[in-house]
Amino acid sequence: MSGDRRDMVSEDRRDVRVEAYFSAVEAEGVDMAGRTAVVIDVIRATTVIVEALASGARAIYPTVSTEDAIKLAHTLGREDTLLCGERKGLKVDGFHLGNSPREFTPEKVEGKRLVMSTTNGTRALWACQGADRVVVLSFLNLRAVAEAVAGAPALTLVCAGKEGRFALDDAFCAGLLIRELTRVLGERGPGRVELNDQARAALNLVEPFSLDVDFLRSTAAGAALVEIGLEADLESCARSNRYALVPEMEDRVLRLPSGRSRGVSASGRPEDGS
Repeated sequence: MSGDRRDMVSEDRRDVRVEAYFSAVEAEGVDMAGRTAVVIDVIRATTVIVEALASGARAIYPTVSTEDAIKLAHTLGREDTLLCGERKGLKVDGFHLGNSPREFTPEKVEGKRLVMSTTNGTRALWACQGADRVVVLSFLNLRAVAEAVAGAPALTLVCAGKEGRFALDDAFCAGLLIRELTRVLGERGPGRVELNDQARAALNLVEPFSLDVDFLRSTAAGAALVEIGLEADLESCARSNRYALVPEMEDRVLRLPSGRSRGVSASGRPEDGS
C-alpha cells in the first residue's frame, strides 16, 4: 500500500472519489449533482432511521423544524402517522416518540409513517437533496452501505456533526466506511479510492479508536446523552453490522429499496459485535 492514502488500491480500476464534510452546516450549498451522498448521525438520528425501518416502519419523512413536522403529520393523516424527534436530546413535547433507538420497536412503528425532526440529522439529510442518490449510514448497517455504494464513481459523506461543529463519532463512522469500501472494492477487482482532506482525516481516526460504548461515551454527543440520562442509547448506537439494510431518501422520503427484506443482517439474522 502506498504511503499516500489516495492510493489505497491499484490504479487499473475506475476511480472512486470520496469527499467528506464534518457538519450539516458545512455541507449546505455544496453541489452534489452526480454524486451519491451518505448521511451519518450515529448519535442518534441515522441509528434511529435504520432501527425504525428494520422494525417495519413504512416510511420516514425528515423535516428541519418541529413546526414543519407537525404540519406534515396533519397533511399525511394522524391515524397511521407518528411524530418523532428531539431538541437538546429530549423528546419534543407533544410528539409520540423521541430520538432513542430503543423506542422504535415493531410494536410501536410497524406499518407507520414517521415524521422526524432532530437537531442535526434531519438537517444533514436536507443538505443532500441535490445528490443523485442519498443513503443513510450508522454503525448498524456499515457493511451493507459499503457494498451498496461501491459502484458509485463519486461519494459525498455528510457527517451531521453536533450543532454545526465536528463530531468525533460521525467522523469515525465515516472513516470506518472508507476502510470497508476499500475492502469491498479490493474484493471486486483492482481500483483506487481518492480522498479529499476531510475524508483522509476521517480514515486516520480508524486506527486510534475502537467501536464500543466506552468510545461513544467519550465523545461530546455521547457525554451529552449521559448527562440527560440516556446513556443506555449508546449501546444501541454501538452495534456493528446488525442489519443488511440501506435506507434511501427519494423525494424527501426515506424508505428501504423495494424488494429488500427488513431487519436481516448480512448473515441472515440480527448481528451484534464488530
